[in-house]
Amino acid sequence: MEKQNNTDKIFFHGREYFCTLDLALDKIGGKWKIIMIYMLQNGALRSSDLQRKMSGVSNKMFTQTARELEYDGIVKREVYPVVPPRVEYSLTPVGQSILPIIRDIAEWGKQLLDDKL
Repeated sequence: MEKQNNTDKIFFHGREYFCTLDLALDKIGGKWKIIMIYMLQNGALRSSDLQRKMSGVSNKMFTQTARELEYDGIVKREVYPVVPPRVEYSLTPVGQSILPIIRDIAEWGKQLLDDKL
Protein backbone atom coordinates (compact mmCIF):
# COMPACT_ATOMS: atom_id res chain seq x y z
CA MET A 1 0.00 0.00 0.00
CA GLU A 2 1.29 3.39 -0.96
CA LYS A 3 1.80 6.02 1.71
CA GLN A 4 -0.37 9.07 1.40
CA ASN A 5 1.07 12.53 1.73
CA ASN A 6 -0.90 14.02 4.61
CA THR A 7 0.49 17.51 4.11
CA ASP A 8 -2.10 18.34 1.44
CA LYS A 9 -5.32 19.53 3.02
CA ILE A 10 -8.68 19.10 1.36
CA PHE A 11 -11.26 21.85 1.68
CA PHE A 12 -14.93 21.27 0.90
CA HIS A 13 -17.74 23.70 1.73
CA GLY A 14 -15.47 25.66 4.04
CA ARG A 15 -14.36 22.66 6.05
CA GLU A 16 -10.94 21.02 6.17
CA TYR A 17 -10.47 17.26 5.68
CA PHE A 18 -7.28 15.24 5.84
CA CYS A 19 -8.26 12.89 2.99
CA THR A 20 -11.14 12.11 0.65
CA LEU A 21 -12.26 9.20 2.86
CA ASP A 22 -12.61 11.65 5.75
CA LEU A 23 -14.82 13.82 3.51
CA ALA A 24 -16.96 10.87 2.36
CA LEU A 25 -17.47 9.55 5.89
CA ASP A 26 -18.44 13.01 7.10
CA LYS A 27 -21.20 13.09 4.48
CA ILE A 28 -22.62 9.56 4.89
CA GLY A 29 -21.04 8.26 8.09
CA GLY A 30 -22.96 7.23 11.15
CA LYS A 31 -25.77 4.78 11.56
CA TRP A 32 -28.78 6.77 10.41
CA LYS A 33 -27.48 8.57 7.30
CA ILE A 34 -26.60 5.41 5.42
CA ILE A 35 -29.86 3.75 6.50
CA MET A 36 -31.93 6.73 5.35
CA ILE A 37 -30.22 6.67 1.96
CA TYR A 38 -30.79 2.90 1.70
CA MET A 39 -34.48 3.24 2.56
CA LEU A 40 -34.95 5.83 -0.19
CA GLN A 41 -33.39 3.67 -2.92
CA ASN A 42 -36.76 2.74 -4.44
CA GLY A 43 -38.16 6.27 -4.58
CA ALA A 44 -39.64 9.06 -2.52
CA LEU A 45 -41.22 8.34 0.85
CA ARG A 46 -43.42 10.42 3.09
CA SER A 47 -41.69 11.57 6.22
CA SER A 48 -43.77 9.34 8.51
CA ASP A 49 -43.25 6.26 6.30
CA LEU A 50 -39.50 6.82 6.12
CA GLN A 51 -39.24 7.26 9.87
CA ARG A 52 -41.27 4.09 10.43
CA LYS A 53 -38.92 2.14 8.13
CA MET A 54 -35.94 3.41 10.13
CA SER A 55 -36.90 1.37 13.17
CA GLY A 56 -35.39 2.72 16.37
CA VAL A 57 -34.58 6.26 15.19
CA SER A 58 -35.81 9.02 17.50
CA ASN A 59 -37.73 12.00 16.15
CA LYS A 60 -34.81 14.29 16.94
CA MET A 61 -32.23 12.06 15.23
CA PHE A 62 -34.49 11.55 12.19
CA THR A 63 -34.86 15.30 11.74
CA GLN A 64 -31.15 15.94 12.27
CA THR A 65 -30.15 13.22 9.80
CA ALA A 66 -32.60 14.42 7.15
CA ARG A 67 -31.43 18.02 7.52
CA GLU A 68 -27.75 17.07 7.21
CA LEU A 69 -28.36 14.93 4.14
CA GLU A 70 -30.46 17.71 2.60
CA TYR A 71 -27.78 20.31 3.34
CA ASP A 72 -25.16 18.09 1.69
CA GLY A 73 -27.33 17.64 -1.42
CA ILE A 74 -27.86 13.91 -0.92
CA VAL A 75 -31.57 14.01 -0.06
CA LYS A 76 -34.30 16.28 -1.38
CA ARG A 77 -37.08 17.38 0.97
CA GLU A 78 -40.33 18.44 -0.66
CA VAL A 79 -43.18 20.03 1.29
CA TYR A 80 -46.63 19.92 -0.27
CA PRO A 81 -49.01 22.76 0.63
CA VAL A 82 -51.89 20.70 1.95
CA VAL A 83 -53.49 20.42 5.38
CA PRO A 84 -51.90 18.72 7.21
CA PRO A 85 -48.58 19.43 5.44
CA ARG A 86 -47.17 16.48 3.53
CA VAL A 87 -43.39 16.10 3.43
CA GLU A 88 -41.60 13.67 1.13
CA TYR A 89 -37.95 12.75 0.94
CA SER A 90 -36.14 11.45 -2.12
CA LEU A 91 -32.58 10.96 -3.28
CA THR A 92 -30.86 13.55 -5.44
CA PRO A 93 -28.50 12.46 -8.22
CA VAL A 94 -25.67 12.70 -5.66
CA GLY A 95 -27.65 10.41 -3.34
CA GLN A 96 -28.29 8.00 -6.20
CA SER A 97 -24.56 7.90 -6.94
CA ILE A 98 -23.74 6.40 -3.51
CA LEU A 99 -26.36 3.61 -3.78
CA PRO A 100 -24.10 1.02 -5.48
CA ILE A 101 -21.60 1.32 -2.63
CA ILE A 102 -24.32 1.12 0.04
CA ARG A 103 -25.80 -1.94 -1.68
CA ASP A 104 -22.34 -3.54 -1.67
CA ILE A 105 -22.07 -2.86 2.07
CA ALA A 106 -25.51 -4.43 2.61
CA GLU A 107 -24.44 -7.47 0.58
CA TRP A 108 -21.26 -7.74 2.64
CA GLY A 109 -23.42 -7.75 5.79
CA LYS A 110 -25.51 -10.57 4.28
CA GLN A 111 -22.33 -12.54 3.55
CA LEU A 112 -21.19 -12.07 7.15
CA LEU A 113 -24.52 -13.42 8.33
CA ASP A 114 -24.46 -16.33 5.88
CA ASP A 115 -20.83 -17.21 6.72
CA LYS A 116 -21.44 -16.72 10.45
CA LEU A 117 -18.04 -15.10 10.86
